[in-house]
Amino acid sequence: MTRKQIKELSAKYPKFVEWSDEDKVFIGQCPALFLGGVHGTDEAAVYKDLCEAVEEHLEILHNRSEPLPEPPDGKKFNGKILLRIEPALHRRLAAKAQAEGESLNQYAIRALVKA
Repeated sequence: MTRKQIKELSAKYPKFVEWSDEDKVFIGQCPALFLGGVHGTDEAAVYKDLCEAVEEHLEILHNRSEPLPEPPDGKKFNGKILLRIEPALHRRLAAKAQAEGESLNQYAIRALVKA
């Protein structure tokens, strides 16, 4: 596999860089390929290191003739999530949504976007 092919394949795997209040560093992860990740105080540097780690991981798997995990982009999502929660939490969330002048659905979407 060429370097270009590895980079193209790497781009298909979602990568996340998020700040950790607990660790006081940015943590970069690629959950579809490996647990753990890279970390550091510079967000851009962490993302660059994460991309390199993903490419290296894919290259190692390829060189060992191990199967590559299927990139998540092949999965179909219908936009629906079914949650089972305690009735008391459901009631509290509905009240908060109403207080904000939103439907419970819109309130939940806004909360999930922040996550």
